[in-house]
Amino acid sequence: MSHSRVDFGDVLSMTGTELSELLHEEGAPRFRGRQLFEWLWVHQIQSYAEISVWPIPLRRKMDQQHPFRRAHLIRQQAAPDGTKKLLLGLSDEQRVETVVLPHRYGDSVCISSQVGCAMGCKFCASGLRGRVRQLTAGEMMDQVVVANRLNADRVRHIDLMGIGEPLDNLAAVLRFLQLAHDPAGLNFSYRHVTVSTSGLVPAIQRLADSGLPVTLAVSLHAPTDALRLSLMPVNRAYPLQQLIPMCRYYVTKTGRRVTFEYLLLSHVNDGEEQAHQLGRLIKGFPNHVNLIPWNPVAEHPFQPSPKERVRRFQSIVQEYGISCTIRRELGQEIDAACGQLRLREEEPVSP
Repeated sequence: MSHSRVDFGDVLSMTGTELSELLHEEGAPRFRGRQLFEWLWVHQIQSYAEISVWPIPLRRKMDQQHPFRRAHLIRQQAAPDGTKKLLLGLSDEQRVETVVLPHRYGDSVCISSQVGCAMGCKFCASGLRGRVRQLTAGEMMDQVVVANRLNADRVRHIDLMGIGEPLDNLAAVLRFLQLAHDPAGLNFSYRHVTVSTSGLVPAIQRLADSGLPVTLAVSLHAPTDALRLSLMPVNRAYPLQQLIPMCRYYVTKTGRRVTFEYLLLSHVNDGEEQAHQLGRLIKGFPNHVNLIPWNPVAEHPFQPSPKERVRRFQSIVQEYGISCTIRRELGQEIDAACGQLRLREEEPVSP
């Protein structure tokens, strides 16, 4: 297969082996490909001209035949708690968000996997304007690179929990995980990566069968099909009687417990009976429930659950022997909910 027509971003999405073949096809020694991989992800070059170990003719040839353009920072917001929200521009002028979150165990970077989102969840800002396009693996890698560049300490964890449904872009996500794990590049342990999903059951199975021991985080948000369908249209295609057994399968295949994300909306899904329903639904296999206080989104009518209702919900879930924690509220001052900054920066939707 010829690589003679590589679009922007494709070089950034190639493995070291693929880059070696690409350089060989261009008449250079294969070891130049591994050099390119290192210069892209360790030295974080912006152009071939910066590769000082390459002869000038090769730099010029690659720039002509295989140009690339990296994601760049458009705007940064910082909150008093240390959260940083980054708005990044891509090669086609589309924009995505990346968030750096401070933790005692090391900072994490929350990256986007799509421009926009097609899932249509009723509480989320990411999908208000639908999905524009998929991100490439290289564009996901660049989000980590920019976060590292702006962070005093290298980020220790990667969360694919930003804009988009990662498992709706599974091929690029799997490629990203491979690139991020490469010791010659970012050198991330798979066990320090979390992949989120709204519940795409076939893709969860493919991720489980890939053999990569990443943490799976399932956006659950409701313990019954009727309530979940009212919040998440994906439940029509993949109801709970399919989703929960597939989560059990994931645990069996990977040995990793599943995290269930549960966004608490006042008097919508935060009642005592709903806490009991949740406990009965997911008990009996290794998992963890992450209760999330809702970051208000002006375009949606919900209200955050009062703290006393959150604590009561937590205690009931724990009665079923389930690990259950309340996520710290980070970055509310800076439009921390996914998609909010991107929406603020773009023109209003035409009526």
